[in-house]
Amino acid sequence: MTDRIYPLLFEPVFRDYIWGGRHLETEFGRMLPEGIVAESWEISGHPSSPTIAANGHWQGHSLVDILTELGTDLVGTNSRDIFKFPLLVKLLDANRNLSVQVHPDDAYADQNAWGELGKAEMWYVLHAEPDAELVYGLCKGVDRASFAKAVADGEVESQLYRLPIARGDCINVPPGTVHALLAGAVVAEIQQNSDTTYRIYDWGRLGDDGQPRPLHIEHALNVIDWGITEPQAVTACLIDDDGASRRELLVDNGRFQVEKVSLTAGAEFEGCCDGSSFEIWGCVDGGGALGWGSKKDEIALRAVQFVLLPATLGAYHFCAPKGATLLRAYVGRPDTCR
Repeated sequence: MTDRIYPLLFEPVFRDYIWGGRHLETEFGRMLPEGIVAESWEISGHPSSPTIAANGHWQGHSLVDILTELGTDLVGTNSRDIFKFPLLVKLLDANRNLSVQVHPDDAYADQNAWGELGKAEMWYVLHAEPDAELVYGLCKGVDRASFAKAVADGEVESQLYRLPIARGDCINVPPGTVHALLAGAVVAEIQQNSDTTYRIYDWGRLGDDGQPRPLHIEHALNVIDWGITEPQAVTACLIDDDGASRRELLVDNGRFQVEKVSLTAGAEFEGCCDGSSFEIWGCVDGGGALGWGSKKDEIALRAVQFVLLPATLGAYHFCAPKGATLLRAYVGRPDTCR
């Protein structure tokens, strides 16, 4: 079994939606196919685009197949469904505005999304052009009646709250939040393993077929949280700081948790996957080496790259000779903030 439990790297799956660009290549040195690249699915067990392992025993196998074989050894005992990997990790390049949209919670999705989960998500801003912003929630005073009227009258933009963003910002997007990435941003997205989206507004543009893309107004009106007005970027909650290694909780939404781990030059982080949850680590700045096991195996990790640590991996460590900033995602109970 030991050769089957190790940190998993994956080949990304690219998607070419009309709002994409080439920033993953020009800003982060990614090898991309020709044309528009809107999304890079980094770790995915979604049936529409499962990622394929790129290293070790499972090389060439999809995450779906690996989960079928390993079960709780991969996802851990905290996961609610060992037959579906809980999270989906993407990189998004907004060269043009994304559609204004909203996602349902699990209960609504269970009744209306044909087997899909709801969709809680978070964004970590990797790149932002000067004056970049995003649609994030509604303006104060907006309710279902005023919003529905604005949709009918073609005045949706007047209802939308815009938040300026900068590199390093974290945005929490719970179900029911009206939102849209706007042109000039590249983000890492960590979300529930779902592709359920209700499109509200698409800036009057046409799809590749020359027709407007479908909208889902009634579903959207049913799931929008009218209390999410003029929200702000996440204020990180400090977990621990010893001067060399700093841990901060960014998101705890009841479905998953995401921490930010900042390491100074020469610092090392030690952790343990004890069987309760997998961990996904994403290097978003700098780089280093991830080590594990009695043989002191190591893999290099650099920005921007993600790795999946199985729940029963055991002890591991990350060394950052020149410093690094990392995202750490898992399913469970985070340490208490200070």
